[in-house]
Amino acid sequence: MHGTGDYSRTGDFPFLIGTSEHFRWLHGIIKWILVLNLLDGVFTLVWVQYFYAEEFNVMLRDLAHGKMVLFMAVKLALVSLGSLFLWRNRKHPLAVVSIFLAFLAYYLVLLYHLQYITLVLL
Repeated sequence: MHGTGDYSRTGDFPFLIGTSEHFRWLHGIIKWILVLNLLDGVFTLVWVQYFYAEEFNVMLRDLAHGKMVLFMAVKLALVSLGSLFLWRNRKHPLAVVSIFLAFLAYYLVLLYHLQYITLVLL
């Protein structure tokens, strides 16, 4: 009896998404994305200002090299708005996957910054 809500047969359970526990986890991941984005911005400005590095993001490169406060404001605003969009669509599987991919991307960026620290300081 597919589609009627009768899942008494073995192995015939729906994929459940959207429980309060799922949303609590997703909310925490969104918070970490925002923290990692802030850290990325701070590290980027330090590298650009003091160690002559370049911003990889083509859209923000000019701001990072000239208007640092505007760079941070734009960076934080864009990621915050994107995170808000994903949060509002959290019941859609693609939004959930996107949240995890954004977290993974910023985590890898943080690892890159930490590697750069070791290269600069050693």
